Amino acid sequence: MPITIKHLEYFVATAEVGSIKQASQQIHISQPSISSAISHLEDELKVQLFVRHHARGLDLTLSGKRMFKEAKLLLKRVDELYSIGSELNDEIVGKILVGCMITLSPIIMAELGQRFMRAYPSTELELSEGSHDQLIDQLRRVEIDAAITYDLQMPEEIEFLPLASLKPHVLISEDHPFAGRQSVILKRLTKESMILLDLRYSRQYFLSLFQSQGLKPNVAKTASSYEMVRTLVANGFGYTIANFRPKNLTALDGRKLISIKLEGNNKPMKIGLAVLGQNHKPRILQAFEQHCIDSISDLVIPGMQLR
Repeated sequence: MPITIKHLEYFVATAEVGSIKQASQQIHISQPSISSAISHLEDELKVQLFVRHHARGLDLTLSGKRMFKEAKLLLKRVDELYSIGSELNDEIVGKILVGCMITLSPIIMAELGQRFMRAYPSTELELSEGSHDQLIDQLRRVEIDAAITYDLQMPEEIEFLPLASLKPHVLISEDHPFAGRQSVILKRLTKESMILLDLRYSRQYFLSLFQSQGLKPNVAKTASSYEMVRTLVANGFGYTIANFRPKNLTALDGRKLISIKLEGNNKPMKIGLAVLGQNHKPRILQAFEQHCIDSISDLVIPGMQLR
């Protein structure tokens, strides 16, 4: 039996997670079907694709790594054929791969993605998340079609479509001394303990707010997880500065947070859609761009409260 697209899809899914069991759960195909597809590929190609470990799952062989790269490219080309077909039939069909900044993804992507697929029932939107640098690298390697991220050091080959400006604000616990205030200035914050989101560009941005006014914050603790920052703040370890307001102002442990206005002319962060520059964008990508323009603005952002 010749190699089919399904064989390649099962192989790629397994290679990405290193486990037939996990691949089965992710793509909703039985483990025996995936095992059979991989065995068929190995028999047809006369190469060993994986090293099987009893306790540690699967590792790609050198041949498997090369096959994995080529199989992913081939599957992408197949998706592009569907896109071309949809253009000829004036219909939006196919799969689009969208990455999102890791801090934004849990808030906006589920709603944004569901709305898109409801608007275009013949499409499939696959989501991933990562840091800004990871998303840019994935765009360059054509591993994703678009990324929702911030306007931060964009390379020349990346097109960025600004969608909304997010002004910084202050998050505190219910029993923080500032809990009764409507607003606060940066200078007043320098006397308080700060919990800093310790991601590369986030850290640079939040510290630059103070540096622009010749100030230095009292950074008491750092965390690379936005939810960890929120939990520390909610438990009274200090305040933090954030750019977006999830509709749920509660930390994961159930403690409440309070958002207050940060006074002054503070630089906002711009959220937008990044894509690899190209002469002809597939119709599904054009449709997703327009969907983002319609869904994300200074007035409304999925999953967020803006006032």
